Formats: sequence, C-alpha cells, structure tokens
Amino acid sequence: MVITASTCRTEAVFDYSWKNVVAAYWNRYPNPSSSHVLTEDTIQREVRDGKLYSRRLLSKTNPVPKWGSRFYNNVPVKIVEDSVLDPVAKTFTTFTRNLGMKKIMKVDEIVTYTEQNDGSTLAVRRAYISSQVFGFSRAIRAFGIERFKSNSNKASNGFDYVLRRMFPKSQSSVLHSASPAAGATGTFAAQQIDLSAGTAAAAVPNHNSRIKSVARIGYDYIKCHANKIAQLFSVRN
Repeated sequence: MVITASTCRTEAVFDYSWKNVVAAYWNRYPNPSSSHVLTEDTIQREVRDGKLYSRRLLSKTNPVPKWGSRFYNNVPVKIVEDSVLDPVAKTFTTFTRNLGMKKIMKVDEIVTYTEQNDGSTLAVRRAYISSQVFGFSRAIRAFGIERFKSNSNKASNGFDYVLRRMFPKSQSSVLHSASPAAGATGTFAAQQIDLSAGTAAAAVPNHNSRIKSVARIGYDYIKCHANKIAQLFSVRN
C-alpha cells in the first residue's frame, strides 16, 4: 500500500541568541498560546558524544471540524518528542510524532534551531502529513497542512512570549551587541544607555525652562501694552 504524504515548511526568526533560545525551549510551557498543550513530561535524557539526547511525552488537543467528527472524537493525543542538542555545532533539532490516530492522520515534524550571523536564531519547521482514510486522504492531509501552519504561528508567538519573559529586551540587546571581548563591550553598551538616558532627562528641564522663558516674555509684553490694547478696543466699540 502506497501512502502519500503532504509536506509543509515554515520559518521563524527569534531575535535572541541560540543559547537563550535553547534555554527557553525547556520552559516554553505554559504560555498564552499553548492552551492546547495539556501535559509535558521528560522520560529520558542522556549525553552521548558531547550531545544531549532527550525524549519527552506530551499530550495535546485541537478542535475537530464538523466533517472530522465522523472519523474521531476531540480527545487528547499523545505525542513523542525526541531532540538532539549539539553545543559545538550550535544546532538543536527536535523530532515529534503522534502516537494515536495515526491511521487517520499521522504527523511527523522536524524543527531545527540554528545560530545566524547577526546573533539571532532561525527555526526551520518541516511537517510530513499522511492519512490512510480511503477516499478522504487528500482532504485530511490538506486540513493537516492548514492546521500545521496555524499551530506554527501559535508556537512561534508563544515561544517569543517566553523568551521576552526570560530575557527582557534591554538585557538581550546588550548580549547581541557583545563581541568576543564580552565584558568590555557589554559595559560600554550599558554606559551608552545610561548616558543617553541622562541626556534625555537633562533635555526635558531645558525644554521646560525655554517654554517658561517664552511665556514670561509674552506676559511682560502684554503687561507693558495693556493700556494701548484697552484703548484700541474702546475705540472700536
């Protein structure tokens, strides 16, 4: 029996270092976009050849369209996630697959996180979706592709939320601007921020004093010419 699989590929760029992205990955649940993730458990973890191998078991649920209720109910599905973290090559790859409902729709997903030249992290997500339901395979695969795209956006938004919470933007910008001499550059960047903040704070009083000066000049002018102005209006009246 030949089973046809549909494929889909999405990309997301996180404005955080690869190290921060990997650290946040293990803490990405819960988040505002992960209400469909019910449980998350690490069942195996070991280091081999300098790489970290992990296996986790998750349970997720997603709303079922009306036409899909004839095939399966909206019950949680168990998902296995295997991952390989290579600190030398700075790559982090996850492999996920569903354990239940595989005849109806099987989803194999591979996500690779790599460091970019500008210090950001690129996440490339690939999905391979297949179905063994005779007569409905193409429709189910098309539904799976659209659901994968939607879930990819939710996953990226939720992950970005976790990154912002763990690594605030002010700290992240310092880390991004750091060169091999991280200590000196980081200190210099912090000094620049403090100086710019001080300059902005000093500019506000100068601006306020300038407004007060102009207002005082206008007041003195009107006071000096009050009689002339009064005479002018009395003549017109």
